[in-house]
Amino acid sequence: MIFHPFRLLAATLALTSLPLTAAPLDAALDESQRLAAEAKASQARIDALDDASQRMLAEYRSALQQAEALKGYNKQLRELVAAQREELAGYQHQLDSLARTQEAVTPQMRRMVEVLGEFIEADLPFLPEERAERLTQLRELLPRADVSLADKYRRILEAYQVESDYGRTLEAWRGELVAQEAPPRSVDFLRLGRSMLYYQTLDGHESGWWDAQNRRWQVLEGDQRRPLRQAIAVARQQQAPQWLTLPVKTLTPEVTP
Repeated sequence: MIFHPFRLLAATLALTSLPLTAAPLDAALDESQRLAAEAKASQARIDALDDASQRMLAEYRSALQQAEALKGYNKQLRELVAAQREELAGYQHQLDSLARTQEAVTPQMRRMVEVLGEFIEADLPFLPEERAERLTQLRELLPRADVSLADKYRRILEAYQVESDYGRTLEAWRGELVAQEAPPRSVDFLRLGRSMLYYQTLDGHESGWWDAQNRRWQVLEGDQRRPLRQAIAVARQQQAPQWLTLPVKTLTPEVTP
């Protein structure tokens, strides 16, 4: 085989030049990949920083909103505290006024109970146990600290109202008659308002009336017993209401013209 010198030289140059050309290219590719990876990592860091910035911005805005809300809430609390202080001052003024009122009203209520007792003592002697018990309850009620001033006053007015109602009613009941000349005995009582108070024995043989001027019982005449018996039946709703003629005594003697 005959080798051509020129061709042999060209082939030799071609073989020797191949490694010198591939090495820089691989290095360039590696550098490019490294730069791309660094760029990708940098972009990831930038994205992460952007997300953190957005999150911090949102938190900052939320904090600003909360701060504004707290300012409004604090302002509302200050107004509420001021209103409560004014209300407390008003309550204190009312308490002071109530204390002064109590100092003035308490003696007056005590006097009202005393007057009620004097009135019952001077009145017709009907329902003595019931009226005495009501008066005792009022006297025990006045010094109690657990009962308000209004409740005490209400109870006193109720007692006065009960006594006032006695003057407009007709009432009959069975009770014990205690007279100076005779031992106690069961009788039927009849109260005509608070003008007259009568009694009649259970057998109907004796009737009488309370003499307020002399503070004693007086016996009625025999012909006056029948209308009294009928009045007792009417008061007990045992008979229909009807016109009755009852003996009525005055405190002063009648003047004849």
